[in-house]
This record gives sequence, structure tokens and C-alpha cells, in this order.
Amino acid sequence: MRGWNWMILTLATVLLAGCSGSGGMTDLHQWVRNVESRHGGRIAPLPKIVPYHKFAFTAGDLPSPFSPARLTAGTKPLPVGNSGLHPDFKRPKGPLEAYPLDSLKMVGTLQIKGRTWALIQVPDGTIFPVHKGDYMGMNYGRIVRIGNAEVNLVEIVPDGMGGWMKHPASLALK
Repeated sequence: MRGWNWMILTLATVLLAGCSGSGGMTDLHQWVRNVESRHGGRIAPLPKIVPYHKFAFTAGDLPSPFSPARLTAGTKPLPVGNSGLHPDFKRPKGPLEAYPLDSLKMVGTLQIKGRTWALIQVPDGTIFPVHKGDYMGMNYGRIVRIGNAEVNLVEIVPDGMGGWMKHPASLALK
């Protein structure tokens, strides 16, 4: 064990003696002198700071612009939906009224005995024939016209005021 201690001490002394020499540091000292002797670039002046002007809010004693009385002052009351229009809730629903209108596809038309039929495909691939007066879509849409490239219908949708309104819609040939 004693021999190892002397060997480690001798090795450490040799290594430290090798690092103390300044022969390998002359290029580093020369580089530092060169960098320190350079003139620095010019720094642009700071932008002028515009002073902030305080605003004193003095309307604290005025009524709130968001109070319900202020919002309804000078306005006519909104009409409640009394147009008399409403879907026929007692009518039995057709098979195409179980699907949103945007999930249905028109895939063709047929002429049978002078009557035009549209062929409508549902998401599972089943095709249903429909004619003018049939219903489709989830908004009580009634077919009003069948053309070669589209089916036009009128939906009955809520008007947002407790009533109902008509809304035109169409389904184009895919």
C-alpha cells in the first residue's frame, strides 16, 4: 500500500510541474492583448422616451353603461315569435329526417311517368328515392323543387325569439 502512495504522489508532482510552464500560454496572452487593443464599435443612442400622460376617469358618479335600464332605454321591445309558422309535429317523420342535411348526398335523378324523383344516399350507403313534397333533414325540410343537379327544399328553423322561420336549403348532385 505504501508503494502506491509514493507512485501517486510522484505522478501528481510531474503533472503539476508540466502545467506550470508558460511556454504553451504565449499565444493566448498575445490573443488577449490583440482583442484588448481593438477599438469598439459605435453604439446607437437610445430612443427618446415619450412621457406617459395620466388620464383621470371622472365618470364614477354617472350610471353604468351596462345597466339593463340603460340597454333597453329608447329601444323597441323585441318581437316574440308569433308568425304562426311552426312545423307539423303530428306528421309521421320520413326515413331521411333522421339524418342531418349535410350528411345526405344526391346521387342522381329518375323520371317515372312524368314525375321527377331524386336519389338520396344516406351515410350507410342506402339510397332513397324522394319527390317534391317529401321531407328530409333534421330541420323539417320539405322538398320544393327537384332539378337535374340539385334538390331545393325549405326548412323550418327556430328564429331565436320563440318562433319559427323558413330557411331555404339545397342538396347538390355529387
